[in-house]
Amino acid sequence: MHIQLGNRTAETVSIYFQKANKPEIRAVLPQKARTEKEALADYQKTLLPTADSYGKIIIADGNYIGDIWCYCMNMHAEPNAMLSFCIFEPAYWAKGIATKAVSLFLEEVREKYALDTIGAFTFAENAGSMRVLEKNGFVVSEEFSEAGRKSNYLLYAYG
Repeated sequence: MHIQLGNRTAETVSIYFQKANKPEIRAVLPQKARTEKEALADYQKTLLPTADSYGKIIIADGNYIGDIWCYCMNMHAEPNAMLSFCIFEPAYWAKGIATKAVSLFLEEVREKYALDTIGAFTFAENAGSMRVLEKNGFVVSEEFSEAGRKSNYLLYAYG
């Protein structure tokens, strides 16, 4: 399967918003935007020179199946950014696609932004996301509970 990253557009943001609002995805990936209009406004902010977030779409064999992004980018903070990703098409889950997409994205943001560290949060029961992050070199640095739900904070250091 050929995995690549592509550019986000207003159209892909709308598609992502609709697909990522499925209950099975919302259960493991909280969404900041509550409406499609809000998601599109957030996307417009990423196009500004002062943007502190950057994202790509995930394409498998020519099909748009998810998004990957970093946010809270700040070279003076530790970590320099936070990572999030979502494969919104269940037919593409557990096939190594997210692992490859994260690998490609880590290379791209390192080259584009010269990041040193990236953090990521995931719910502890989200074994798939944990595997993706760990396969890409992220290490659990903290385990905690929030609102009764166990979560993990992972850190990736370029080196």
